[in-house]
Amino acid sequence: MMKQIICLFMLILTMFNSCSSASKITASDEKDQNLDDSLIVFVHEHGKVLPVSTFKEVWGYVIAGQEAALKSGMPLTDVCHFGAEVDVYGKLTAVPKRQNLPAFSGKAHLTVTCASQALTYFTLLPGSPQRSALISDLIAATAGYDGLNIDFENIPPRSGEAFLSFLKELKAGLPKEKIFSIALYGRTRQLANDVYDYEKIKPLADRIFIMAYDEHWSGSKPGPVSSLRWCRSVAEYSMRVIGAEKLVMGIPFYGRAWESQNHSRALVYSTTEKLLETHRIKDISYENGIPTFDYKPDVTVKVYFEDEYSISARMELYKSMNIKAVGFWRIGQETSKVWDIIKIE
Repeated sequence: MMKQIICLFMLILTMFNSCSSASKITASDEKDQNLDDSLIVFVHEHGKVLPVSTFKEVWGYVIAGQEAALKSGMPLTDVCHFGAEVDVYGKLTAVPKRQNLPAFSGKAHLTVTCASQALTYFTLLPGSPQRSALISDLIAATAGYDGLNIDFENIPPRSGEAFLSFLKELKAGLPKEKIFSIALYGRTRQLANDVYDYEKIKPLADRIFIMAYDEHWSGSKPGPVSSLRWCRSVAEYSMRVIGAEKLVMGIPFYGRAWESQNHSRALVYSTTEKLLETHRIKDISYENGIPTFDYKPDVTVKVYFEDEYSISARMELYKSMNIKAVGFWRIGQETSKVWDIIKIE
């Protein structure tokens, strides 16, 4: 009987891992357009003095092992310590220690992630011993923290109700003084059968961190990680559904680069011959009997990145929308100049 259960488990694992994630939906196909007057007002000319953006709460993620990036005096009210993980057996592992954040005296939140759709599916199964054990372990792990931050980005499409009941059970088990926050993908509208349904998750969380980034990602066409037009649409929807009291609008510190051509691939012999001919390659060497050669193709790299001007534009946009809290992914990726234009109320 045990052998049959293991075989069934492995079969379903394979099925989920072979499926592409349908949960992450972005606006990467949005056509590029010039900013209208309502957005251009937030874009400042380089060299000009930037405004100081004031918020009630300023959050930031800090990676375990890279706590040195968090400097004393940074205008942050809350830090998410990233992060604990759920291992292949459904057990909580790699829990960072609060004492590794000595430079920070504000509220610290333990962040937990779950790496794959298959693992997330089994972790969320209602009534399973793995789920019960994980909830107990998560509650215990927050003992040294002010709150718990759930960052499950690989929830299978049919696990929405299981996710909601998991959050409800977890919230009920946490001490009343603990802050329960959940990180969710940026949305511009309600999606059918969305596992990250803002309206359903809102009552279960004290804060909802909206990851308003990855509008364009490594597999998409080149574009901003988080354009002003898209950010405004995400913020408008978030404010309408979640509201200012629970909303934390995420801002990226990172950028991305795209190559015009990807040359990593499998080659049949006829293709290799064509490469040798096209690039006029004469120098072929042998490494332990295996032929090899180098060539330098013409590649254009397109880069979009964040500096203090783009971050300021986004913060001023959110401020104009009466958003009370912003948060950053992640500390250590930013220009240090950004800390001069942020203030806590």
